[in-house]
Amino acid sequence: MNIDQQVEYLMQGTAYGDKNLEQTMRNELKERLILAKNENRPLRIYTGYDPRKADLHLGHTVTMRKMRQFQELGHEITFLIGNFTSLIGDPSDKDILRPKLTADEVQENARTYAEQAFRILDPEKTKIRYNADWLSNIDFIELIQLASNFTLQQFITRQNFHKRWENGDPIYLHETFYSIMQAYDAYALKADIQIGGTDQLFNIITASRKLMTFLGEKPNIGIILAILPGTDGVIKMSKSLGNHIPINTTADDMYGKVMSIPDIAMGQFFRLVTRWKPPQIEALEADVNSGKMHPRDAKMQLAREVVATFYGDEDAVKAEEAFVSLFQKKDIPDEMEDYTMEPGASVVDVLVASGLVSSKGEGRRMIKQNGVRLDGEVLTDALVEFPHPGVLQVGKRRFVRVK
Repeated sequence: MNIDQQVEYLMQGTAYGDKNLEQTMRNELKERLILAKNENRPLRIYTGYDPRKADLHLGHTVTMRKMRQFQELGHEITFLIGNFTSLIGDPSDKDILRPKLTADEVQENARTYAEQAFRILDPEKTKIRYNADWLSNIDFIELIQLASNFTLQQFITRQNFHKRWENGDPIYLHETFYSIMQAYDAYALKADIQIGGTDQLFNIITASRKLMTFLGEKPNIGIILAILPGTDGVIKMSKSLGNHIPINTTADDMYGKVMSIPDIAMGQFFRLVTRWKPPQIEALEADVNSGKMHPRDAKMQLAREVVATFYGDEDAVKAEEAFVSLFQKKDIPDEMEDYTMEPGASVVDVLVASGLVSSKGEGRRMIKQNGVRLDGEVLTDALVEFPHPGVLQVGKRRFVRVK
C-alpha cells in the first residue's frame, strides 16, 4: 500500500466526534508515516490495558485488531499492561467509582490478557511492558509538576464526572490522577501513536499530547476507535449486559452470536473486528445496498471471518456448516421477534416473559417433553439461570431471539 492507502486503512473504524480533530489526526498520521519512511524506522505504537477482568470479549479486541494492522505494515507494537494504573482504576467510562484491585489480581489477569491478545497479535513481534516500571518511581514533586498542566475544570466538565457532580455523588481526587499516569505512559514509551476507544479521547488527545509536549517530546497521534456494540447492535458490548461475544468460547458459539447481530450493526463489525481493508468493505456494503447480496449472506461472511481470526479457517467453515444445518435446513426463520431478558432470569421466566408459553406450568411441561431448545440445544432445567443469548425455540413453530 502507498502512504495514502495506509492512512485509509489505519483510520478505518475511527470516531473522534469532531471532523476537524479527525482531519488533524489524519494529517499528522500521514506526516508521521512519511517521516518514518524517510528515516527508515518503524513507528512506535501502543495500547494500554488495565487487566481488571480475566476474560475478554470481542469488544476488547478492537484496539488489538488496530495494532495488528500497524504490525502488518512493519511498525513496532507495545502491549502495555497497566499493572500500576489498575490499582486506581480508569474512571473514563464509568459513572461511579471503580473498585480497586489487589496487585495479585492484576498480575493474574495480566497473564490471561496477554494469552488472549496473542490470538490476534504476532507474539514474536509484540513487546509487553508494565507501567509500574516507571510510574512507581515518580516522586511527589514530579507528580505536582505533571499535575500543573491540568485544571480541575477539565476534569469536572467530562461527562462521567459531570454526571456524578450533578447527582451529588463523590468524585475522589485520586481519580484525576489516572489521566496523568496514562499520559506519562505515552511519554515513557516515546510513543508515536496511541490507540484507544472513544472513552479514552480525553486521556489520549488532551492529556497525553499536552504532557508529552511539556516534557519535551513530540506529541503522539491518537487513533480513537468507535466502541463495538453488543449483539443487540446498539449498546456497548458488555458481559454484565449479556450482549457480549466471548473470546474463550467455541467456534460454533462465536459464529452463532455474530449471526445474531442486527443488520444495522454489520458495518461497525466490518470495520472494527475483521482483517478486511477499506475496498473490500466498500464493495461488500455496495452489494448489500444494491440488493445484489442478501444481508444474511454478508453476515455469514462476517461470522466466518471473525471465527477464522480466533479458531482458524477450518473451524470457521465447520461452524458455518453447523449453523446452516441447524438454522436453514430445519426451517428456523431468518426473521423473528426479539426479547431482552432481565439479568438473572430463569429459563421458565424467559419462556413466559417472551410470550413463547402462556404460563410457567406450560413452560415446565414443554421442558420436560424436551420441547425447548436454545440455539438447537435442548434445555432440561426450568429453574436454572437462562444460559446465554440466542434463538429460543418452543415446539416446531415458536421462536424468539433472546438478547
